[in-house]
Amino acid sequence: MTSDLDEAVSVFVQHRARLFGIAYRVLGSVVEAEDVVQEVWLRWQKTDRSVVVSPVAFLSSATTRLAINVAQSARVRRETYIGPWLPEPVDTGADPEVGAQRAEAVEFALLLVLEKLGPAERAAYVLREAFDYAYPEIAGMLGLSVVNVRKIVSRARRHLADEQRESVGTAEHRRLLDAFVSAARTGDVASLESLLTADAVSLSDGNGLRGCARVPVAGRARIARMSTYPRLWREAESRLVDANGLTGVTIHQDGRPTAFLTIAASGEGIHQVMWVFNPSKIAAFLGSRSRYATAPGLAPTGG
Repeated sequence: MTSDLDEAVSVFVQHRARLFGIAYRVLGSVVEAEDVVQEVWLRWQKTDRSVVVSPVAFLSSATTRLAINVAQSARVRRETYIGPWLPEPVDTGADPEVGAQRAEAVEFALLLVLEKLGPAERAAYVLREAFDYAYPEIAGMLGLSVVNVRKIVSRARRHLADEQRESVGTAEHRRLLDAFVSAARTGDVASLESLLTADAVSLSDGNGLRGCARVPVAGRARIARMSTYPRLWREAESRLVDANGLTGVTIHQDGRPTAFLTIAASGEGIHQVMWVFNPSKIAAFLGSRSRYATAPGLAPTGG
């Protein structure tokens, strides 16, 4: 019995990063993705594994279906969210496996656009584009026909193509972010404006936090003024982090993390500035750094 459980643990740990990657991309939440992966582990223990032909297919399917269910209930909860909603960033530096598949499919700006798709549509796109599952495999996971899955993925691609711009490379992304932070810290409004596109938008996720913009801020001048807010930068320390496959910044005051910042940029400049002030999301990001530094939380169920 012990050897059977040891084998179950071994198989699950082998695929755990993939399962988290699927759930996280569908949900945009580190905490919710962890909950899904833990539930899949509990189901894996209770399953008659002797009849499972492909463990990775079984685990991926269970993860996808659970993530879709959670996404449907999360959508209802987010209707009461105060102000813009942004995904929880995840540290892909400490846990590179999370972004090891097609890395662009975990970028912060893309996850935000994915939120505009329905949960099943989002899952189909993620499975195809991020993890390269074949259409018949996706159809089996979602309980749909192959023809239907092809249509869903094609529709999702078109929708995302309409929403997205061609992104700059990682080095240029970091250069623009460094320049943005440097100008914001010193109150250099003119330099900030020069970095932004004419139609740039700033989103601040604070869920009602005092002093946090509750609507998107549009336009170079308004974004530049908001980004130089003295209270944000006074005696603050900014630290570069690897978030969602790109460089991000955490801002600390008195040793306490108060904000996370990242950008989306094209050849024309920065067109999206994304701030996370929600303490629980910042904590989730910092917690994501130690996801594999500690035991994976695979507690056996009681008999």
